[in-house]
Amino acid sequence: MIRISRKSKLSTEEILAKASRYFGTGGEGLDQTQSGPCCISFSGGGGYVTVAVAESEGRREVEVEGREFEYQAKHFLESL
Repeated sequence: MIRISRKSKLSTEEILAKASRYFGTGGEGLDQTQSGPCCISFSGGGGYVTVAVAESEGRREVEVEGREFEYQAKHFLESL
């Protein structure tokens, strides 16, 4: 299991849309299981990924938690 975070200048909506493309259909192919104004979750392949965004000092703090998708979680955060 992994839990990592990074700050981003992108808007919350941009971050969540990028997560949807990266982990969902057309990306890793995971099923979207939950979506809200600050977070999105996916599952499949025996694991899961959750991306949560919080405002902090004019920037967004992006936290990614996952199991079985550690490499992809790191790569997604690097792409922000």
